[in-house]
Amino acid sequence: MLQGALVTIEISLCAMVVATLVGVVFGLISVSDFKPARAAIRAYVYFVRGTPTLVQVFLVYFALPRIGFELSAFWSGVVALAFNSAGFISEIVRGGLQSIDVGQTEAALAIGMTNRQSTMFILLPQSLRRITPPLTNELISLVKSSSLLSVISIAELTRSAQVIIAQTFTPFELYAALAVYYLVIISALSWLSEYIEKRLA
Repeated sequence: MLQGALVTIEISLCAMVVATLVGVVFGLISVSDFKPARAAIRAYVYFVRGTPTLVQVFLVYFALPRIGFELSAFWSGVVALAFNSAGFISEIVRGGLQSIDVGQTEAALAIGMTNRQSTMFILLPQSLRRITPPLTNELISLVKSSSLLSVISIAELTRSAQVIIAQTFTPFELYAALAVYYLVIISALSWLSEYIEKRLA
């Protein structure tokens, strides 16, 4: 199971990086003045929120090859997790930006900054502390969702446990160990989040 845990950590970290980058960009776009882009982001978020993560995993794994994108199971899993999580992260970023007092934007515009500059250099830095807790919760959900990738035969933690259970017929012991592995991974992520929050305080 240790090898499965390493795969879970690897795939989760890759998905976190992609989801955070895409989510921040989409969050910035969602508060921009470009209406067509805002509408596209809203439609994307609506789809992500309204469909199960498992369905999104299947769509990425089976649909992308049909349009010419051949990905390994590992990278299909990364894309699926990132696709799902980025939608929620974009909403977290949007909410964080909009929670900053409007006077900050007015002051930035008054000294000659553009809307884009005020968002990037005034609003975004101030919103970091506010978005860190919900962002951590979303990244924890991403780690938990990685267990769904067992359905596309990725040898992550849950899949590894299932294989061992099929060989040893000891489901209780293996699923208990599985829970411990996830608790350790998520506890480490929570500790890191608390450390970052204290640094931003």
